[in-house]
Amino acid sequence: MAGVNRPLRVLLVDDDALVRAGLAMMLDGIHGITVVGEAADGDEVPAAADAHAPDVVLMDLRMPRVDGITATRRLRARRNPPEVIVLTTFDADEDILRALRAGAAGFLLKDTPPPKIVEAVRQVAAGDPILSPRVTRRLMDRAAGQADAYQRARDALAVLSPREHDVAVAVARGRSNAEIAAELFMGVATVKAHVSSVLGKLGLDNRTQIALLVHDADLV
Repeated sequence: MAGVNRPLRVLLVDDDALVRAGLAMMLDGIHGITVVGEAADGDEVPAAADAHAPDVVLMDLRMPRVDGITATRRLRARRNPPEVIVLTTFDADEDILRALRAGAAGFLLKDTPPPKIVEAVRQVAAGDPILSPRVTRRLMDRAAGQADAYQRARDALAVLSPREHDVAVAVARGRSNAEIAAELFMGVATVKAHVSSVLGKLGLDNRTQIALLVHDADLV
């Protein structure tokens, strides 16, 4: 991840050259962010990631050869992968769920205002998930309503300690580490340790996937 001595490195993946150009123009004008590369399809992502070492990838969902979900899954399976924000014109529930389960840290519609896209890049780079407000509630309602997912989620969460369980539920409610620390009367470092433990025990990549699992279990 970027530190104090260098800007956040962003890779743009979209089969529409005009979309890439617009995103590049917007992001390159922001202090602390630089667009280091572009890819026109999901099959170009591995080489682009190797060449540019991005911190964050803005990933189109639908591309002709390799779609954004497949590209995200492959990218997140790498060692020390970048964070991925899926950016698309479509807000189909099933596509959102598939992208998040593939390891995406966020989902934004392409008509999201530029300041919100910039905020999202910075937020996921800091380790916090981001979802478009227009789709978040509907997404979570759908996830919680799937009966088969409910039992699997309950079984998975049973491996957590009581404190880890509390932290996981707080993550699903969208709380930051500082807010969780205040609510559960523990230090921020302890919260971070619990989040890391939850991710490890459940075999998950990020906080968004914790939230999805908790919602599947109908605990929030």
